[in-house]
Amino acid sequence: MVRSQRVWAARFVTSSELHASVPAHPERTERPLRILYVTSEWPDEEFPYTSPFITDQVEFLRRAGVEVDVFAFRGRRNPLNYLKAWMQVRHRLDPSRYDLVHTSHGQAGLLPWPRRLPVVATFWGSDILGDRYPDGRMRPGGRFLQRACWLIALVADGVIIVSNAMRQHLPASVEPLLLPTAVDLDSVPTISPQAARRSLGLPKDERLVLFAGNPETIEKRYDLASAAVEILNERLPARLFLGWGRSHQEILVLMRACDVLLVSSLQEGSPTIVKEALACKLPVVSVPVGDVDEQIGGVEGCELCGDDRPETIAAALERVLRRRQRLTGNHVAHVDHKVLADRLIAFYRSVLDEVPRDVVNG
Repeated sequence: MVRSQRVWAARFVTSSELHASVPAHPERTERPLRILYVTSEWPDEEFPYTSPFITDQVEFLRRAGVEVDVFAFRGRRNPLNYLKAWMQVRHRLDPSRYDLVHTSHGQAGLLPWPRRLPVVATFWGSDILGDRYPDGRMRPGGRFLQRACWLIALVADGVIIVSNAMRQHLPASVEPLLLPTAVDLDSVPTISPQAARRSLGLPKDERLVLFAGNPETIEKRYDLASAAVEILNERLPARLFLGWGRSHQEILVLMRACDVLLVSSLQEGSPTIVKEALACKLPVVSVPVGDVDEQIGGVEGCELCGDDRPETIAAALERVLRRRQRLTGNHVAHVDHKVLADRLIAFYRSVLDEVPRDVVNG
């Protein structure tokens, strides 16, 4: 199933749509938590592939027995859109209906104020790190967004970041929960690389470098990936294979079929694609970005480039492709969705224990 197809139906997505068919953890005796999840990055018909890690997080919470309703909006850098969304979400902030609000992305953190419920804010990277040009310069409005995220973190009851690189952009008084994006290890295919190539109609012997980002998103730097592979081809024939626009399951099969995943992004938080590649035993070559160094550092067969020059990336690709070996061992057990969902739920409960309800409603 295409990831986006499961979330196109409505802008307000209730837990009953998926929760009824998903059993809660049998050992739980506490009442299920009730969460209002507010996000500006929920996929829709116009943006079907945006931020799949957000829909994944909601799904994983529902599997763990949490009742989650989603309030989604599009800000489009228009203050009127934020005002409209703020007025709409005010009607949802019912303490008798929800235990807390979880805002996902810094922009969404502007909505639940003045608060009527405890607020947990997650920052994913492009928000608190600032919106930047390919050369690293901040885009217009990037500083404003960074400052807004700083203020949201200061007043939120709980803060979540997905990589350690974000800590320096938080107020010194804030102690965040580090919670990287999760992977559904149960969905990882076990098909052999040869069978995966046959199923996708790919050549048996061609060296394939997988690029899974949106080539039109400047921050993903598809042009840098292309330049690196062009240099690589002067010494070793290989093809840059674009995986964008395919279903999630097909991407996973591509990971079984290709020889290496290339990450050339200017900015990332905690890219799920890297962890899914590790789960599929696919070597990763990446520029230093987000928490990739934490994910592939020490993993034999992967390469973290010392810089983002195309020559450096090409040399790393060549080393990996000449080995042409799959990864061994389990490098992603710590980011399994069951583990991280339980950590998130425990964090919710710790926030609720520390924020008396009469303080919120007073």
